[in-house]
Amino acid sequence: MREFFYFFETFFNNAIFYYAISVMTSYVILIFLSAIEMNAYMKKNSYVNYREILVSPLVPSVSILAPAYNEEATIIENIRSLLSLHYNNYEVIIINDGSKDNTFQRMFDYYQLEKVNFAVDYQIKCHEIRGVYKSKLPSFSKLTVVDKLNGGKSDALNAGINVSGKELILCIDVDCIVQEDALLKLAKPYLEEKYQVIASGGVVRIANSCKVEDGKLVEVNMPKNIWPRFQVLEYIRAFLMGRMAWSRLNGLLIISGAMGLFVKDIVIKVGGYDDKTVGEDMELVVRMRRYMYEQDRRFKVVYIPDPLCWTEAPADLKILGRQRNRWTRGTIETLWMHKDLFFNPRYGVLGLLSYPYWFFFEWLAPVIEFLGITIFIALAIMGNINWEFSLILISMVYFFSIALSTIAILFEEMSYQQYTKGGDLVKLLLVAFLEPIFYHPFTIYWAMRGNIDKFLGRKAWGNMTRKGFKEEKNKEGTTPHTVT
Repeated sequence: MREFFYFFETFFNNAIFYYAISVMTSYVILIFLSAIEMNAYMKKNSYVNYREILVSPLVPSVSILAPAYNEEATIIENIRSLLSLHYNNYEVIIINDGSKDNTFQRMFDYYQLEKVNFAVDYQIKCHEIRGVYKSKLPSFSKLTVVDKLNGGKSDALNAGINVSGKELILCIDVDCIVQEDALLKLAKPYLEEKYQVIASGGVVRIANSCKVEDGKLVEVNMPKNIWPRFQVLEYIRAFLMGRMAWSRLNGLLIISGAMGLFVKDIVIKVGGYDDKTVGEDMELVVRMRRYMYEQDRRFKVVYIPDPLCWTEAPADLKILGRQRNRWTRGTIETLWMHKDLFFNPRYGVLGLLSYPYWFFFEWLAPVIEFLGITIFIALAIMGNINWEFSLILISMVYFFSIALSTIAILFEEMSYQQYTKGGDLVKLLLVAFLEPIFYHPFTIYWAMRGNIDKFLGRKAWGNMTRKGFKEEKNKEGTTPHTVT
């Protein structure tokens, strides 16, 4: 029995060690690629005059699709923000997804809506559209409101696609704060890339504790709550170091559901959003990519490092856990639905690199880490632990995590430097030291709960209640909105 435990301990230590080394190696490679891509992007865009794009007749037309469900508190301000974007040819389509509050009535009254005769071409299946409305006021001519039966976010976006009349579709969360030049930056790759761009996305930032006036971000602040602060670091690391690298490799599998620009024609050809998955944003990108491979067409999915969109992050552990649970289930569903991509050379980078990476390092990583911790505790109780080796491994992982976060902060400081107030940098660095101990264990737990819920067949979206915008007086006596 002792020989068995010795063999098992040796095998366990070696397996965890080599897996940790492989994960770290992949992160180092991604850092290197991200640095190259970031440097190239900054150089290429340092002399760009977006005003030329604004007036150019060559820019693609865009339909902005924003599903709204029970958004009566902020819907007017959110629409005002979308209508004030700097772009030449676009329309705003708000899809009221069967709201149970006064969301639709508030839009109807404020924007003086009237029902119009509109023959909906149901190119993509969706729940019944009860009516299409336009404003009587010429100043809101770009606004269209779709009233439909409740079917969820994916179904609402599909309804918006059926109503839209432009070349590209920008799918966003209606409660996001969009930078005024976001459309210009997202559309730019469609004009300059050698191969057809089928989708583009940008950085999503945390708006908690930031000041907002009339739907516009006027002051960037570090979140006061510790949980959104952890997410600030997490988002910087994921967007500036992860997705930049995958964009360089043309292997990006996900465009954030908060804001993504897609070629409408291709979205329709692949069947639109799948309303049977909770990871509809990732699944759509994977389906679009494999469609282009199957059609033998050269293409790109582009990532923009500019801060384009700000969103309220969960400040409550319970709500945050539901979000991460859903993300895990969405990843599992997408990987399972497209399992034939696994190391399939027909799909190039998608099959040989992107899919295996997401399988081994995005889905399996928290599972292996959880099992490793569980086995470690069991071996420790039985007195079969090589403490010297274990402490070296734990220290290596901890300090590598800190180094990774520190490099991400460096990327932020060398690029767009959103957090400029004194002490913000110190706060982020402090979060980097605390995250592996106080935040990362929760992410493992939520990922495991997501795995368990998925394999038990639980499909709930989970209540994602936000605190929203609260008015508070500032020193000048005005009333900007602060996302708490």
